Amino acid sequence: MKLSGLSCIAGTLLLLSSCQKSNGTDDTSGAKLVFSFKFDSTQTRLSNVAQPVSVAAGHAAQSPVMRKMSSHYVELTPNATTALGAGAVLYRAPETTAGGENAIDFEKSTLVGNGETFFSIPLASIKPGTYEWLRISLAYQNGDVKYWVDTTINGVAIKQEFIGTLAGFIGFNTYIKSFNVKDQSVAVNGNRKQGYWAFETNISYNNVNIPYLTSGQAPAGSTTVVNPIFATSPIPQGSCVVTASIPGKLTITGKENKDITLEVSLSTNKSFEWEDLNGDGKWQPGKGERTVDMGIRGMVVNVK
Repeated sequence: MKLSGLSCIAGTLLLLSSCQKSNGTDDTSGAKLVFSFKFDSTQTRLSNVAQPVSVAAGHAAQSPVMRKMSSHYVELTPNATTALGAGAVLYRAPETTAGGENAIDFEKSTLVGNGETFFSIPLASIKPGTYEWLRISLAYQNGDVKYWVDTTINGVAIKQEFIGTLAGFIGFNTYIKSFNVKDQSVAVNGNRKQGYWAFETNISYNNVNIPYLTSGQAPAGSTTVVNPIFATSPIPQGSCVVTASIPGKLTITGKENKDITLEVSLSTNKSFEWEDLNGDGKWQPGKGERTVDMGIRGMVVNVK
């Protein structure tokens, strides 16, 4: 079962204004809790309930070469039954109602690459305690994918594999003015629900260059959101919050004199999935093979 992500945590987050959080501005004094991303195509491919899963019948998938990612929400919780927002809410990305409904403000989002820090906060500003779980709401991703062309374009017969760039919005709802997929810009000026995507490429064949840019919307409820304790978790259905346990737990006293880094390793193992109409395992967007899922396929926390 896929989680819709359409209702997501927007309503809940509006109630968190009194919770402890940061606006993303890093304090340069004292020891910090540092969060960095790792994109791992070899990490286990999981379902919504964190069970190993293969690609669905009639679909095909590949592991994107991920370039950039952004997050919307970061929370540490002392145990699995802690209500959403009742833990240490460390970060919430800027939101806006400029597009109507409350949404992530993409223009103010922070995009980072593999191994880069996406957020840090002074340890002294976090409520002392022992934390067992990390909750993160992911918002946007950008990476390269392979696709197959077997057709004639402008009188030129093409039968070849190419590489293009896929941008995917995986947060609950995002207000977008415009964004660059790679070299080309897409103007939106409105809200887009979870699963909105755009694809850019430049087909170069026999000295002919054909730029291509398109966008679309994955089916509602099709984006994977991994929650290993879904059956007992207080995170509501429809949430876009990914959860993972912290090995050995994380104890914060507020008196630390060295940084603690939490490496957030995200599974990109066949995370880009589409309808395989031709049954050949090759993505052919020019032949109507729709994007179905681009959700991250698991999260592992490494304490450093």
